[in-house]
Amino acid sequence: MSEPRKEVTIYDIAEKLNISATTVSRGLQDHPKINDKTKKKILAVAAEMGYRSNPFASSLRTKRGNIIGVIVPRLNSYFMSDVIAGIEKVINESNYNLFISQSLESMKKEISNARAMFNNRVDGLLVSLAYNTDNLDHFEPFITKNIPVIFFDRVQEHLQFPNIFIDNYKAAYQLTSHLIEQSCKRILHIGGSQLRNVYIERYNGYKRALEDHNLPFDDELLIISDLTTQGGQDAGSTILNMEIKPDAVFAANDISAVGCMQFLMDAGMRVPEDIAFAGFNNDPMSSVVRPQLTTIDYKGFEMGEVAAKLLLGHLTDNADLKQTHSLILRSEMIVRDSSKRKG
Repeated sequence: MSEPRKEVTIYDIAEKLNISATTVSRGLQDHPKINDKTKKKILAVAAEMGYRSNPFASSLRTKRGNIIGVIVPRLNSYFMSDVIAGIEKVINESNYNLFISQSLESMKKEISNARAMFNNRVDGLLVSLAYNTDNLDHFEPFITKNIPVIFFDRVQEHLQFPNIFIDNYKAAYQLTSHLIEQSCKRILHIGGSQLRNVYIERYNGYKRALEDHNLPFDDELLIISDLTTQGGQDAGSTILNMEIKPDAVFAANDISAVGCMQFLMDAGMRVPEDIAFAGFNNDPMSSVVRPQLTTIDYKGFEMGEVAAKLLLGHLTDNADLKQTHSLILRSEMIVRDSSKRKG
């Protein structure tokens, strides 16, 4: 593993710009006595050189904060709570502390979170990408400083950073095939942002299952949603207005599946007799709602443990992350009453 680059200081920036270190310090702190043109130059050179502000004096001395950063799309997700519990279990047994932030499904907020993690001198970063993240440029400073980054669940291919996920394509194929085996022939898919690997692969698995069972793909039967409860209800409203209604729905998560299913049941449709349902994630609501929801189960806790252990292995034993470019974890289909039309 290559040696980390020397920490950039305000004196390095001052030397490059041929100004005083005091001016650099004030410019970085947005001091009113420094004009905007100079501030912009200082910030641009600081970013180019990989400068990190340092609020912790101990970190200045050691160049290590013993901090693991975590960025997730949202904290109020059962799956993400499970992942964080797995991460915490592993990290609590080490000498590291955990900083957790949420992007609130916004790339802009994710960029801000990444910058804050970088400036607070995290030793490693675990990330599940926001709904609309379309590039990874904001993680490039971590490469510059040899700070390991691992993506989990919502991932994107990168030569430097490993990915941890499940085989979403296979799971979606399995669910769609199950619905077809229950005599469903017109299956609607409620999908998520096609920027995210999880939703692209679930859509592709659905589409391939239709193809392999000689069922045509119909654009009308694809609804791209934000996958909230409201998104599911909106999909239900769209279904009610269709001239030829679907006889099954496969949603890319349980929340939107339940929202759609309850909306249609309130409108008088019977589940699964008129329309069968399947979701994804095995959220607790999937076993509480009636009828109980067919879904895919995969362990967030296990994913968190694996991600944290991989990161700590790199930090403590110098394990080479490039040798572990991706890890695919297991998943399982759980068949419940929402899709049982036979037997």
